[in-house]
Amino acid sequence: MSEISHRTVEANGIRIHLAEQGSGPLVLLCHGFPESWYSWRHQLKALSAAGFHAVAPDMRGYGMTDRPAEIERYTLFHLVGDMLGVLDALGEKTAVIAGHDWGAPVAWHAALMRPDRFRAVVGLSVPYRPRGSIAPTTVMPQNADAHFYQLYFQAPGAAEAELEADARVSLRKILYSGSGDVPRRNPGVPSAGVGMVPRAGGFLTRMPDPDSLPSWLSEADLDFYVRQFQHSGFRGGLNWYRNIDRNWELMAPYAGAAVTVPALYMAGDLDLVVSFPRMKEVIADLARYIPQLRGTVMLPGCGHWTQQERAGEVNRAMIDFLRGL
Repeated sequence: MSEISHRTVEANGIRIHLAEQGSGPLVLLCHGFPESWYSWRHQLKALSAAGFHAVAPDMRGYGMTDRPAEIERYTLFHLVGDMLGVLDALGEKTAVIAGHDWGAPVAWHAALMRPDRFRAVVGLSVPYRPRGSIAPTTVMPQNADAHFYQLYFQAPGAAEAELEADARVSLRKILYSGSGDVPRRNPGVPSAGVGMVPRAGGFLTRMPDPDSLPSWLSEADLDFYVRQFQHSGFRGGLNWYRNIDRNWELMAPYAGAAVTVPALYMAGDLDLVVSFPRMKEVIADLARYIPQLRGTVMLPGCGHWTQQERAGEVNRAMIDFLRGL
């Protein structure tokens, strides 16, 4: 079996670093925040062994991919355009696209906008959400003591300073705190306190720092992530959040549109995203906006880092879905 190889391609006006393995039909794997192509390491191997060409980019702003300075160059249109550019650079007419965390909206919208190029979609953690009637940040929770973390991320500089002060501590806290390994009082129950950042602190303030890493994350894995963010910083990834309202404005032509290609959704039942207010209703209603939804897979005991925490189960579900297309 082939090993993971690396190359950089020119796509959509930037240089994008790709990790790839295998040959066959193309599967494009989009990571989220704060991650890297490396979060798909288990899927690259499994998809390659199953007869697919698996490609995991460092997304715009991350790792060895270019990091444009301007905030407005991180919209969903740029991110979907990057993935189309990758297909063109690889000489491929179509691909199946998968995304986790922030990569999931990229994957969903790639399938929404260009079903001629993205023939199927897999979303992990973040479900497809049709465009709402008002700008998203206007309805994000906040009070005198705390505000939703996506609001905290809006102002350039503050989150960068906090996260970059010690990348190892930041990543260790984030990866552990989002996992299914953290003891929870009411696991899976929607809570108004989920994702809230104290105004007198920061994003990391309430996150535990583990004495030892969970079984799915080795010290070598953490070392890799730390090196990536020491190189790139966190600004590129944070800029995705700073376009949430701009994305809402730009997506007006797609209001009410359905994702028409075959689709699969997977999440951990302990994923904090699933505990966001009204998220369970969104997940239950997915088939209304995704008429070819082939399944919703909820992984018991799994947290946010789906394809790392439950690599075997995610691999099997993805390969079954791909073979059924």
